[in-house]
Amino acid sequence: MLAALGVVLSAVFGGLAGLHGYWALGGRWGSQAVFPTKDDDQSAPMPGAGPTLVVAASLLGMGVLVLSKARLVALQPGPDWLDRYALWAIAALFALRAIGEFRYVGFFKQIKHTRFGQNDTAYYSPLCLVVSMMAVALAWFTR
Repeated sequence: MLAALGVVLSAVFGGLAGLHGYWALGGRWGSQAVFPTKDDDQSAPMPGAGPTLVVAASLLGMGVLVLSKARLVALQPGPDWLDRYALWAIAALFALRAIGEFRYVGFFKQIKHTRFGQNDTAYYSPLCLVVSMMAVALAWFTR
């Protein structure tokens, strides 16, 4: 079960990293409703390649960490605190993203009528909640 959980969670991180890498290289597929706006007529400012690559690299790093914690790849030992708390930090980060900031993002957002708001309710926030729960499970079983 540990291996399957690690493979699925790292595949999610890998897919998200690939998508962000694609966007950083100038791709536009799937980028129409990934930023919150007040109205659908308003266009959201897209971040540049640098910040998008940072997100892609972070997601890729999370995927590698998950594979390591699931004992599917061997990495050099890092700091003890990183080994002990990294999955819990990932779980907290994605749980907070799922909860949101109560205006544009998360399950408790106020602005729900936009394309982003609908996608966030249907896809982004549930995915963040599932990722959080999977990270908690992996952290629990690998302690």
